[in-house]
Amino acid sequence: MANNSVGLYKFRKELLDALLANKHEVFISVPNGDFIEDMQQMGCHFIETVISRHGTNPFTDIALTKKYCSIIKSVKPDIVFTYTIKPNVYGGIACQLYKLPYVANVTGLGTAVENGGILQKITLALYRVGLRKAKRVFFQNLENQDFMLKHKVVKSAYSLLPGSGVNLDRYTPLPYPEETDGVHFVFISRIMREKGIEQYLDAAKYFKKKCVEPVEIQNSSLRAKRSYPQMFFHICGFCEPEYQGKLDEYKKNGIVFYHGMIRDIREILKNIHCTIHPSFYPEGISNVLLESCACARPIITTDRSGCCEVIEDEVNGFVVKQRDSEDLIQKIERFLALSNEQKMLMGRVGRAKVEHEFDRKIVIDAYMKEMENV
Repeated sequence: MANNSVGLYKFRKELLDALLANKHEVFISVPNGDFIEDMQQMGCHFIETVISRHGTNPFTDIALTKKYCSIIKSVKPDIVFTYTIKPNVYGGIACQLYKLPYVANVTGLGTAVENGGILQKITLALYRVGLRKAKRVFFQNLENQDFMLKHKVVKSAYSLLPGSGVNLDRYTPLPYPEETDGVHFVFISRIMREKGIEQYLDAAKYFKKKCVEPVEIQNSSLRAKRSYPQMFFHICGFCEPEYQGKLDEYKKNGIVFYHGMIRDIREILKNIHCTIHPSFYPEGISNVLLESCACARPIITTDRSGCCEVIEDEVNGFVVKQRDSEDLIQKIERFLALSNEQKMLMGRVGRAKVEHEFDRKIVIDAYMKEMENV
């Protein structure tokens, strides 16, 4: 049970493969999406489940619980794996009603918990109900785990995973590009405020203005004077409606290059010198950073939980303050000051870090162990 097909396929495909290889029958309960056919071709059975990811209407949540109950009654699974807030809560409640073993994965606390107030209290109360009889609760970072334990949300068995991990065989080191046509940066994420898009756009606008400045010379004509190398700011990901107008404006003015949703991000990363992820979103472990590091790309990201686990400041990239465009600009300037060899070395160090700490096989083994216990 999960809230979208993209995350289930891109970050849990290897677990699905392992379950199918062990002759287990796998049913996926998610809304319809771009990767459903891929998972069906693998051998999974698809059960379309409508989820209002950001809605707070109690009637739709009751309907979701009823849907999960209907699925359990029909499929009669031996164990259920749930991901993200609503499947964790309402899927957990449904499993309890049918006395079915389930394992929950807290992929991030979400803005409802992050922002505090009455919505946080309601969400934590629902989490207490949804997780109270889970066979195990997996957390993706230590801060999330400590927060949930402090608020007495989890009383059953729990473990810490290295996020969703990264497939080191799929995301292999890519040759580091030369800077013959300039330096390329990329923002890979859902385009929303909490992911740091404002800071990224501020930086792109600043460097677009500074990169080429016309100045008068002796023959009264104009030529380009460069205070920085030529720079390109790419964006990949789904654009939330509130940013569509601004993004269109920046594209029109040549400040950014928008690629939309990318099925295989390696096709973008092969031409990129650095991934910028100025997120202050309450996520588990950033898959964007894991995949970029696995492909041997330096990263610039924030010091918040979910990002700081992947970055070592000035080693495999630079740490930037949250919500701080000026600091991001300064860190980009420090990156530009490095030689191509130094940038390449940063990427290699990042690759070594994910090899030692974030191999997806660690995650698969943890889930297979829970299968064996049940």
